Amino acid sequence: MTEELEVTTMSEKGQVVIPQSIRKELGIKPKTKFIVYGRGDTVIMKKLELPDLKKEWADIFKLMDKKELKISDKEIQKEIAEARRTSR
Repeated sequence: MTEELEVTTMSEKGQVVIPQSIRKELGIKPKTKFIVYGRGDTVIMKKLELPDLKKEWADIFKLMDKKELKISDKEIQKEIAEARRTSR
């Protein structure tokens, strides 16, 4: 991990450039989400790792197919209706 300090400046729009060396080291790409915390004169940004929902659903459906679990659209709609009914 780089131990050298980097200096950056905030733009008039509140944008801050993360230096290239840090972006490379942390694998930060455009559209990366961050959690931002501020206290006193300190700002902390933590890269937010979001799960790949498309992959998770594909894995679930693959498992269902493997176990020959079939759910019809009618069954799905029935479960949705039941969940909505009980959440009210």
